Amino acid sequence: MSALPVKIRGRSRQPGGVLGYPLDQVYEEVAYVAYHFHWPAHEVLELEHGERQRWVQEIAKINRRLNEPIRS
Repeated sequence: MSALPVKIRGRSRQPGGVLGYPLDQVYEEVAYVAYHFHWPAHEVLELEHGERQRWVQEIAKINRRLNEPIRS
């Protein structure tokens, strides 16, 4: 038996997911992705939690590679 969809911010979603996600962490993730990829904050906020965290990880990998010392 599946749960009935719940209307959230004008969209229909299944109940569940992360409740009580720390607001400070959301702001940090949004700022990080928006800064590095020049995406509007509202678009970053619309990403699902897991997808936004994946973008944070990918940006961090890019930054680590860019900051590695050049090997000769």
